[in-house]
Amino acid sequence: GYAAGYYAYLWSEALAADGFAACMADGGMTRQNGQRFRDAVLSRGLTQEPMEQFRAFRGQALDTQAVLKRRGLLS
Repeated sequence: GYAAGYYAYLWSEALAADGFAACMADGGMTRQNGQRFRDAVLSRGLTQEPMEQFRAFRGQALDTQAVLKRRGLLS
């Protein structure tokens, strides 16, 4: 129901915030960062677990600090 959908939305927001933070820490929205995302996530489809794909792109597990900062819960 609604709760499951909202939970999935929160996870996608956390992934987007952490992925964006990773790109900004590595030079911003560059061709190299885009290619790294394409190679690790987009080109894989559902051939791997999605969190494994994210970990391959990010180089580490999801860090929820980025989404907390985005929501104004951390300074």
